[in-house]
Amino acid sequence: MKSASGWWQRLRQNLRTRWKSHLGTLALVFVVVFGVQAWQTRHVPTGPAPELAFTLIGLDGNRVDTTLAEWRAQHPGQPVALHIWAEWCLICRTEEHSVTRLARDWPVLTVAMQSGPADAVARVLAKRELPWTTAIDARGALAQTLGFRAVPAFVVVDADGRLRSASVGYTSEIGMRLRLWWATVV
Repeated sequence: MKSASGWWQRLRQNLRTRWKSHLGTLALVFVVVFGVQAWQTRHVPTGPAPELAFTLIGLDGNRVDTTLAEWRAQHPGQPVALHIWAEWCLICRTEEHSVTRLARDWPVLTVAMQSGPADAVARVLAKRELPWTTAIDARGALAQTLGFRAVPAFVVVDADGRLRSASVGYTSEIGMRLRLWWATVV
């Protein structure tokens, strides 16, 4: 027990005396992470969200042809999240529960990119027990119009209809929530 205590004290002393030497490394990590995100989202348009028309699979399984503006009109005065995913994407699978929990508190429209026709996507949603409102993007045209060429992707459409806080790759639930919260504040 004494050696564990001594190890802990040496670690604390080392961190106290050398913490400044690690700031450069930490700064480099942040620059690389944010640089990669900026590069991955470089095609995402700025300003107003593009007008998108799609077939929507509702929570009840019904299919409706609609637009992003019409869907957003059901959630007036608040930001909405667009989550682009694919049934074949392993990283998307790791985000499923986060997106499901997020959708309990915020309006979330998922976009099934290159995952097949509406019937195939409906089967995937049922099999995985995902209670998502989902737009069908069989050829990837919606995702490309939004500027995304990879999945998973996440973007917020603020209350004024502008695209904000885009990310590509795994996004944590807290990251999704913070992006939506930020859109309400700024």
